[in-house]
Amino acid sequence: MAKSNTKEVASVLAFEKKLVTSDGYLYGTTWAERHAKDQATPLALVAKSVRGTISNRMKQADLDDPLKLNKKMESPNLQTVDACALGEHQDTLKLRFTLKVLGGIDKPSACNNEFFAQSYAKVAQTYTKEHGFKELAKRYALNIANARFLWRNRVGAEKIEVVVKAGGEQWTFNAHDFSLRHFDSSSADVQALADKIAAALCGDLPYLLITVEAYALVGNAQEVYPSEELVLDKGKGDKSKILYHVNGVAAMHSQKVGNALRTIDTWYSEFDTANIGPIAAEVYGAVTSLGRAYRTDKKEHFYGLFDRFAMGEPLATPEQAHYVMAVLVRGGVFGQSSKE
Repeated sequence: MAKSNTKEVASVLAFEKKLVTSDGYLYGTTWAERHAKDQATPLALVAKSVRGTISNRMKQADLDDPLKLNKKMESPNLQTVDACALGEHQDTLKLRFTLKVLGGIDKPSACNNEFFAQSYAKVAQTYTKEHGFKELAKRYALNIANARFLWRNRVGAEKIEVVVKAGGEQWTFNAHDFSLRHFDSSSADVQALADKIAAALCGDLPYLLITVEAYALVGNAQEVYPSEELVLDKGKGDKSKILYHVNGVAAMHSQKVGNALRTIDTWYSEFDTANIGPIAAEVYGAVTSLGRAYRTDKKEHFYGLFDRFAMGEPLATPEQAHYVMAVLVRGGVFGQSSKE
């Protein structure tokens, strides 16, 4: 006898992302004239041909034989790579992107189980009434204020200023005032920005468009770091490193900017011991740079929590509900296979 699917997760289930980021465009300017109109110039990529040394891990037999080792060292490690740097008289990187915040979290973009859709809608509406997305919105706002989205460009920057425009208002943040390790700090301006983000996520606003401009004082002619392209077949290309650009302007992938904004998960069980700080809101808590997933237990990963949450079962803590909703804000396809 076929099983009834009235109390099962839909086999077709998808949610559209509610934080829609643009690519981040890189410009060069000076700190003194960073707000002057038309002073920032688009940064272009430059191809470099370099001769490197052999530095890969070698077999012990080669290391034990000086003749073999020296022979290998005679072979140059020739590479052509993309690079990006400020101009000779520029000391400040400007990164600009936009963020659109959408509502409608209670309505999946695709769902083939009416009972599940109705159950989930009630739960999502209850969450919105009880929490109003205030905690998530505050964390998104802090990740804008602390310029987490600069990634490697943030390291070693003497000063970082973030100018945010949204809903007819403007705020200016000193990124160094806000931690990358926790979300305990705040300010009146951060809260004002968070309130607008929360209103859009709750559906009180039809949408919210945010413009973000970050200025990082990194030093004259210093190298800066756009996104690196994933080269699937390196044997066919003429470069060993390819950086991202849009119509000749160095840029950062929208996915990378978005990943920084949703790096808000401090609720995973290893947060206090892992010493890596917040991680992105992901289904299994994946951190690809470390080759680890921090939410593998069914009591912690998204599916284990969402399947109960969407059917109206109470979760152990409000933080678990925050995590589930953060993944839904991220969007994705979450259907359960009919073969399971």
